[in-house]
Amino acid sequence: MWEEESVNPTNIISGNFTAPRSLFVTLNDDIYIDDGYENGRVQKWSAETNNFATVMNVKSSCFGLFIDINDTLYCSMSSHNQVVKRSLNDAAMTSNRVAAGTGIEGSASNQLDGPRGIFVDVNLDLYVADCYNDRVQLFHSGESKGITVAGSGSLNPIITLRRPTGIILDAEKYLFIVDQHNNRIVASNSNGFRCLVGCYGQGSQSHQLGNPSSMSFDHSGNIFVVDHHNSRIQKFLLMKDSFGKLKKS
Repeated sequence: MWEEESVNPTNIISGNFTAPRSLFVTLNDDIYIDDGYENGRVQKWSAETNNFATVMNVKSSCFGLFIDINDTLYCSMSSHNQVVKRSLNDAAMTSNRVAAGTGIEGSASNQLDGPRGIFVDVNLDLYVADCYNDRVQLFHSGESKGITVAGSGSLNPIITLRRPTGIILDAEKYLFIVDQHNNRIVASNSNGFRCLVGCYGQGSQSHQLGNPSSMSFDHSGNIFVVDHHNSRIQKFLLMKDSFGKLKKS
């Protein structure tokens, strides 16, 4: 882990993981780490005790992890075409419940194909980066059928996605999408969608990306992007001007 503006790590967390695919950091700095590939679990690292504990049993890697406002943990199992969840308030390690997807790949409203990043809002609505269907699906709380809000099959097909892998919803309910094979980050606004980062093709220059896989915001609204093919993490500063542009730090 790095402190802001530091180039040297302040803490190195070591664990018995095999090919972790995702993590989720809570407000109290606990870290939830995917360890599903061979070990079939999600691990929690406690910032207070510096110890690990298994908090969820899974059948495969979690390509996305999320904890909602009710302390329910979600895992996006890409190879099983499904998102599952369990309450962290349950004392016993109960069986997971299905949050989205039938477990069979497909493009119907109740199906997913290789889901990756996930996000759950304060209304407990679930957003899924439905990677191989080139779309983002919204599953309202308690509903098994999703609504396509971006990409292939959307009612407003104003943007084309190619293998979306990450999704974030901000406080104003605008979507931010990692559009992996288009090598860019796109975002919704009142007029539709716009490109934020990587808008001029794949590359390794400071304004370019190469197969980005995920993104996150800091408390100031700056964007951090895992720039996979360039083997780096890029930080783009929020520039509040009339054009709504972002600049690389």
